[in-house]
Amino acid sequence: MESGGFVDIDRVEKVIKRRRANFPEKLIYEIAEAAEKHELKAKELETLVGDIKKAYERARVEKGEAVGTVAAQSVGEPGTQMTMRTFHYAGVAELNVTLGLPRLIEIVDARKKISTPTMAIYFEEEYGTDEEFVRKIANRIGKIVLNDILKDFNVNYASMSMNIEIDEEKVHDKRLEYDDIIAKIEKAFKRVEINKNLLSFEPTISESKHAIRELRLLADKVRDLQISGVKNIGKVVISKESLEWVIHTEGSNLGAVLKMEGVNKTRTTTNDIHEVEKVLGIEAARNAIIHEAQSTMEEQGLTVDVRHIMLVADMMTADGKVKSIGRHGISGEKASVLARASFEETGKHLLRASIRGEIDHLTGIIENIIIGQPIPLGTGSVGVIMKPRK
Repeated sequence: MESGGFVDIDRVEKVIKRRRANFPEKLIYEIAEAAEKHELKAKELETLVGDIKKAYERARVEKGEAVGTVAAQSVGEPGTQMTMRTFHYAGVAELNVTLGLPRLIEIVDARKKISTPTMAIYFEEEYGTDEEFVRKIANRIGKIVLNDILKDFNVNYASMSMNIEIDEEKVHDKRLEYDDIIAKIEKAFKRVEINKNLLSFEPTISESKHAIRELRLLADKVRDLQISGVKNIGKVVISKESLEWVIHTEGSNLGAVLKMEGVNKTRTTTNDIHEVEKVLGIEAARNAIIHEAQSTMEEQGLTVDVRHIMLVADMMTADGKVKSIGRHGISGEKASVLARASFEETGKHLLRASIRGEIDHLTGIIENIIIGQPIPLGTGSVGVIMKPRK
C-alpha cells in the first residue's frame, strides 16, 4: 500500500511477529504509514508496536463479558439526556426531521412507517455543480400539482362549468413540458376543451340538489391532479453544500431515485431503514442502523462507542431481516421460555409454552437469575471438572 510514497510493510510485520501481536491488516498499514511519516528507527518502532499491543489487548472484550448489558446501558443512559426537538434543514420551516429520543426509539423499534422520512440526494461529479440540471431533477422528484402552475381558476355555478388558465412562466420555472401536462389532464378528465393555455371543463353533473357539491369536488380533483413527482415524495429543497448542489426531500423512495440519470448511487441516502433493506439488502440496512443511531447521538452532543451500536445493529439484522428490539422482535423470539416471559406478556408466553410442551435448557442469563442459579457470565461461564486419581 502506498500513501504519498512507498510504505515498508515487511519491516513492520517482522516487528509485530517478534512481539507476537495479532493485529488486523488495517492496523498494520496504519502503523507502517506512521513509521514512514515520522521516520521511526528500529528501537522506536519496537516501542510503538509494544504500546499499541498493550492498548489493543486492553480494548478487546474479555471472554464471558456481558456485552449485551453494557451495550444496553451505554445506549440507554445517553438516551435519558436527549431533548425532544425537531431540526429544520437550512432554515426551511416546511422540511423537518425527527431527532433526539423519538428518532432513537424509531430506529430500535424498526418502525415500518417513520414520522419524517427524508432523503439526501447527491449527484455525480459532472452534474453536481450544474444548477440547471439539479433543478430539473428536483422538479421531476418533487410533487407538483396542477394548482402550482395555474394563473386563473374559475368555477361558474350558474352554467355548471369550470375554466382554468395555465401559467406558461410557472411551467417554464418548474422545468416542465407543456405537452406532458396536457396529456395528463386529458387522461384524468374526459370532457375537457383545450384552447392553448385555456382549459374548459364541462362535467356531466346530474340535475340534483347535490350538483353544486359535485362541481366543488371536481374542482378540488382538478386542483390536486399530480402532474410531476416520484411516488411517496412531497416537497424538495435544493441546497448548496460546499461546491455542489444537494436535494433534500420530504418523503422517501430510494429505488426510484437511484434509477435517475446523474444521481450518485453510493452517496445518496435515506433515513428509512426498511427501504434501505428492500433496495440495497440487509448489510446496507445494518450500516444504516449504525449510521442513523450514531448521527442521532452526535447531533445531541453525546458520544457512544460505535461498538455498542454495532452490537445492537448486529442483533437487529442477524436473521436476514430488520427486527425490532422488543416483544415483536428480538425479545419476543428468544429461545428461552423464561426469558420471553420475563420481558412482557408473561402469562401468554407461559401458557403457549405449556401447550406446546417447550423445554427451557437454561443457557441464558435471565432464566438462570429467575431460578437462582449462577449465570453463564464471567466466572460463571467456566465449569470445573475434577478427574479422580486411579
